[in-house]
Amino acid sequence: MPPRTPSSPRSPRLPVLSILACAVCSACAAPPDDSAAAATFPEGFLWGTAVAGFQVEAGCPTLPAETCEDRNSDWYQWVTDPDLIAERGNYLSGDPMSNSPGHYELYDSDLDIAASLGSNAFRTSIEWSRLFPDGAAESATTVEELAAYADPVALAYYNAYFDAIVAHGLTPLVTLNHYTLPLWIHDGKACHDDPDGCTNRGWLDLARIKPAIALYSGFCAREFGDRIDWWATENEPFAIVLSGYLLPGEDRTNPPAVSRPDLAIPVAFNLAEGHAAMYDAVKANDTVDADGDGSMSMVGAVPNLVAVAPLDADNETDVHGAADLDYVYNRIYLNATVNGDFDRDLDGVAEEHRDDIAGRMDYIGVNYYTRITVRGLSGPLFADYPATDFYPEVVWEEYPAGIADVVNLANSYGVPAVITENGTQPTDDSGEVFLRPHLQALLGAIDAGADVRGYFYWSLMDNYEWNHGTELKFGMYAVDPVTKARTARPIAETYASIIQNGAP
Repeated sequence: MPPRTPSSPRSPRLPVLSILACAVCSACAAPPDDSAAAATFPEGFLWGTAVAGFQVEAGCPTLPAETCEDRNSDWYQWVTDPDLIAERGNYLSGDPMSNSPGHYELYDSDLDIAASLGSNAFRTSIEWSRLFPDGAAESATTVEELAAYADPVALAYYNAYFDAIVAHGLTPLVTLNHYTLPLWIHDGKACHDDPDGCTNRGWLDLARIKPAIALYSGFCAREFGDRIDWWATENEPFAIVLSGYLLPGEDRTNPPAVSRPDLAIPVAFNLAEGHAAMYDAVKANDTVDADGDGSMSMVGAVPNLVAVAPLDADNETDVHGAADLDYVYNRIYLNATVNGDFDRDLDGVAEEHRDDIAGRMDYIGVNYYTRITVRGLSGPLFADYPATDFYPEVVWEEYPAGIADVVNLANSYGVPAVITENGTQPTDDSGEVFLRPHLQALLGAIDAGADVRGYFYWSLMDNYEWNHGTELKFGMYAVDPVTKARTARPIAETYASIIQNGAP
């Protein structure tokens, strides 16, 4: 889930503004088409729920905590270190990891629950630091060499886990990097204290992280690719930039949680380069058609895309600011990874084209949660970056029609979309007021020609919601933090009925 904060090269602004005015602004949204009510989602559509390793694995009811918890990641350090917790500006709950749902031990029964919804797919992630817990792995220069450093317990766990997903009749969609990094490549605490002088700098050190994450991705593809045909490289790269390096705040702090625009923009493009390296590594090593349908693996990334609207559609400054937020938030990463176009100074014009980066996207995984309403500014928020002339006036608005906007945005890059996350903090009526309207809007977009291959609800169960700990609940199933019992919320029944009917 993203923090709730605030085609390329893009030379002229007018095309972007016209797209925004006609496709994003709520005042111009097309009225519902009654024919969509009779439509159904396409055959082979992926219906699933989503989890992420760090958020669900810990909290096992009987296994030792040191087995269940991955204590070698920057995020484990971030949420458990007493000094970091005590620093009020980090907004860390301090909740113990033992309150997590224990999916590491209970995954088989969780997959029973997922399958009982009628799902045919399941999104999850691999923890890099669980497979390769120490820096010895960095001495490897090939996938074959890296294999010798894989933790045998972790390797056995993931093999059993993916076997179980497939055995439950679920197509796995697996994220290789869902935020977390090994401590040996990113010491979030040290870089929080001194981002310029820390040694293990994560996404700030492209020369180091790019080959390492590529080898890790290639290893995973070779080891698990016989069961996995859908891979996601990075989850929500802009969230990493925004909450880690630009504007960390109460809604989200990602390690190292510094406010440094001069670091944030390089990180954004380092993530794009990292994706391309991971893409190439998966393609080179996943040589098995897991589902036997004659097609090889689909590899994409998962940006958190937002619908965008100007505060006043008749105010030129607001419309201009909305176009620039759309560009910075939604497009600069996709322009780089799909088109190979890099606009490092955020002036709206790509000054560099990279053929070695372009075309590395078989699908775009879309995490969709919100529409942002934008007030335009007379000048940029950050002086060196002209396209930052906007202020997010409303940043958290549940806006079902926007799901059509973001899949059409993804399709505009010439690739299909998958809704990899969409969810809310459930109430008794959220099945009717949140889930059904979002899926009606999505079906309307598909009926109008959008290429969307699947929908994954966030999340199957309550989890450890990053810096918020277990305070925020997003699960279709509630989790008792002590007994680990799973209890269905009403939205689960709504989702099951939608899947069964093939329409909302």
